[in-house]
Amino acid sequence: MRVSLLTREYPPEVYGGAGVHVEYLARELRELVDLTVHCFGVDRPDARAYRPWDALDGNAALGTMSVDLAMTAGVDGAELVHSHTWYANLAGHFAKLNYGIPHVATTHSLEPLRPWKEEQLGGGYQLSSFCERTGLEAADAIIAVSSAMRDDVLGCYPAVEPGRVRVIHNGIDTEEYAPDPNTDVLERHGVDQSRPYVIFVGRITHQKGLEHFLDAAPSIDPKAQLVLCAGAPDTPEIGERVRSRIPKLERTIWIEQMLPKPEVIQLLTHATVFVCPSIYEPMGIVNLEAMACETAVVASRVGGIPEVVAEGETGFLVEPGDANELAERINEVLADPGLAERFGKAGRERAIERFSWRAIAERTADLYRTLAA
Repeated sequence: MRVSLLTREYPPEVYGGAGVHVEYLARELRELVDLTVHCFGVDRPDARAYRPWDALDGNAALGTMSVDLAMTAGVDGAELVHSHTWYANLAGHFAKLNYGIPHVATTHSLEPLRPWKEEQLGGGYQLSSFCERTGLEAADAIIAVSSAMRDDVLGCYPAVEPGRVRVIHNGIDTEEYAPDPNTDVLERHGVDQSRPYVIFVGRITHQKGLEHFLDAAPSIDPKAQLVLCAGAPDTPEIGERVRSRIPKLERTIWIEQMLPKPEVIQLLTHATVFVCPSIYEPMGIVNLEAMACETAVVASRVGGIPEVVAEGETGFLVEPGDANELAERINEVLADPGLAERFGKAGRERAIERFSWRAIAERTADLYRTLAA
């Protein structure tokens, strides 16, 4: 079966969980179907890349829609298209209409549940919402990356028939994401190996809840360092709010640049606690990454995170936005090295047993076959 995978993100341009998902799913799918990846950005040897029309330079939403049109032309000959996020949903819909082929859409987040984007994008948010709604309501099948995500799809888009929405979780490569005993990355970034540390990894965005972690920081055990792998602010305003608070936290190490995966893996490995204070997270693949590195997790009880983090077994879950509870649970792990170790080992076992990319790709290919039959 000839399948075209449509995505904004693809290596080397990956900045979020959707891009990570596509990278590993594509790797496994290539052994199961005749796969071509269509993506945004720079040319790649293993994908066909598209860029916005010059006339639309500076208008992000319209530029995205121009890429969708070009992608539609580019998938001629495919027997099925599979789109990821609103950036590519419209291309999948147009391909369905133009070539009479099935369209599968994977939902990693939903525009109606990210209303703060309207402040950033203005009318562009209305266009992104249009692209998502149009693509999803007409898709032959929708893959939700968690059961919570499935509920969100049906709640936001009542025109979607429940039978068209399947749950296929995100996954993790536990050979790549594995404990790294080396310490060169810690040394380079000034992490004191004689002290425990709490780590945050994510973009500076309202969704990821970094500001809630900063609210909790004064109440976290002062013996612990705070390591923030945080960059790419959504807006200059949220970037400045974070920047203005960091100097007040003397034990904080702020790494603003996007680090290569091996460096992130080493930082995750040696952390006592990984914290995920998100207020919206359909799946939260970064929690899986931390668990695979044998690190205890304290995360928000929101979206698909409870399907990943087992409360009291691989970490703790807290109410989103509750800085006091966040600090309490982090301190509980910091105070008990044995507990941190048990959570870490159980987390890796859970990642290996339940979230293999190979199994996820096989379920995805099975779905393709039911639609092409």
